[in-house]
Formats: sequence, structure tokens, C-alpha cells
Amino acid sequence: MRKLRYVLASAALAGAAVLTAQQMTVGSVAQTAAAADPVLNSPYLYLGDSAPTDIPGLMTASGIKSFTLAFVISGATCAPIVDGAGGTLDGLAKVVGTIRAAGGDATVSIGGAAGKKLGDTCADATALAGAYQKVIDTTKVTAIDIDAEGTEYKTAAIRDKITKALKIVKDKNPGLKTVITLPTAASGPIEGGSDYIQKAKANGSNIDLITVMPFDFYDGQTSNIAAATRTAVDGLKNQVKAAFGLTDAEAYKRVGFSGMNGSDDEGKITDLNGWNQILAYAKEKHVGRVSFWSVNRDHKCTGQDPTGNSCSGTEQTDWAFTKALAGFQG
Repeated sequence: MRKLRYVLASAALAGAAVLTAQQMTVGSVAQTAAAADPVLNSPYLYLGDSAPTDIPGLMTASGIKSFTLAFVISGATCAPIVDGAGGTLDGLAKVVGTIRAAGGDATVSIGGAAGKKLGDTCADATALAGAYQKVIDTTKVTAIDIDAEGTEYKTAAIRDKITKALKIVKDKNPGLKTVITLPTAASGPIEGGSDYIQKAKANGSNIDLITVMPFDFYDGQTSNIAAATRTAVDGLKNQVKAAFGLTDAEAYKRVGFSGMNGSDDEGKITDLNGWNQILAYAKEKHVGRVSFWSVNRDHKCTGQDPTGNSCSGTEQTDWAFTKALAGFQG
């Protein structure tokens, strides 16, 4: 699922990542984090294929202040490595430092669809929390996103392990923001997604934001992605409201979504008009997080695969989706 997002993982880890320490002006990761919210309006930036090499320039051109850096995955054992950024947490920390030096901040995303997952390779919740803690300690981020796909989405025991691990890291890092990102139906979370909400409640995970990915539905009927985003997020809100005993307004602040700019794997298009409709809905409901996959794709295609990682497959100027997202303030 969502092959578009992660198909080049192996190449990136083999050294194909374009964001390396030698290519960037690096700020200190030990500096005080900027005032930018790392979670609220934070598009995914994949550190492998087609990653922008001038992040400060991108920030200036688009007005965006935060990114969700993808992805931390697992080595052969319960050890976090990076899909891109030279494959190391130190390389990832340098990217975070670059963003902070330019006045922004970052969330680190753990998981995705490709490669080994920490949820698979770590034996139990304590070991998994230790791997998450290593990411936090090395990068000095104040927010992590668990992008739960594959076995991390499908397997009940791993869902239990992840939600228990998130409780451990929240207890150890009181200021940490945690996000979990889930596949969804057009009606809202189903199956593993719904179970994540219930397990987060049962295990006291204290997850700050539960978000969905409203694209690649493969249901044979969804064609209007803007409308499907609304129904998916409303469905998520209803489940979060019921699980945690919240009001509608409180529940919307605890949920969000990550869209797809341009063409998804099915060829369903979110153009700029649709994206602006989606953002208007997010502003109306005051959702807690909006993101999209990905900044790398925020360009018009000029002969490239429109379902690839380098362009969107819709008419646009450079960074048009990112510029629109920069205007979302909750």
C-alpha cells in the first residue's frame, strides 16, 4: 500500500540520498527549538529520492516553517536507521539542525511502507520505546510521528506494542508531541485504524494527534478526494470523540490528516482547487494537524512519472501546495 511514498527506500539507504551533511549548511541541533509548531502544518519531506537540497531556500520561497522528515526504519535488529540522510540518525539530526537554524522545526516520522519496521524488530514495548528514545535523543526533536503501515497496521500484537511504547516515551519526555498516522477508508478508520484508537485508550498512550491518509482508497467508488477527506476525518473525529469522551471541538483538535498532492497511485487527482477546499475544511473544523505527501512532489511534471516522487501530476507552480499549507494555522 502507498508504494508511491516509499518505493526507493533501498536505494536511499545504499547512498542515493541527496541530503547529506556535505550538501547542507548545518545548524546546531542543541539550539533552542524555534517557535514554529513542528506538528500543526508540517508536510512530509522524504530524505531520499528527489529531496530538495536547499531547505532554507524552500522555507523562504514557500513560507512553510515545519517539516515531517521521513523515514526512520529498522536495521537488522531493533536499531533505528534512516531511509535517506546518509542512513544515520546523525545525518537526520543535521537536517533538523538546518531547519531550526532557518527558524523552523521538524517532526521525525518513524515507519512508512517500505523496509523493516521497529515495531517488527523490537521484541517488546520496552525495547521499542528505547529505539524511539534513541531517535529523540540523537535528533533533539520534540515531536515524533508513527506512520503505521504494513504489519505495524495489520498486526494486533504490534499495534499493542506501539501504543504501549508511546506511553513509555511520553512518560519519559513530558513535552514530547506524539502523532500516529493511519490508512483510512473514505468513511474513516477501519480495522487496524479503529483498533489503534481503542488500544491508545486502553494503554494510556496519551497520543497527541491521531491522523489519517485519505488517498489510495482502492474502493472502486471514491473519485472526489476533497469530499472523501472530509468524510474520513469526520469519521476519525467521531471515533476519537467516542473513545476519549470528548466534545466535537475537542476531538477535531486531536485529529488531522495527511493528503496527497496531485496524483495518488490510483491516478485520483488532488489539484490546487481541491487542496484549497480541503484546507478550508481544516480551518473550519480547527483540526490539529494537516500534512501531505510530499514536498518532494510539489512541482509540475515535465515528463516524469506523475505517480513518482519528483512531481505532482497536476498543473502548478513550484511549492504551490506547500505555500497553501503554510497559511493553515489551525
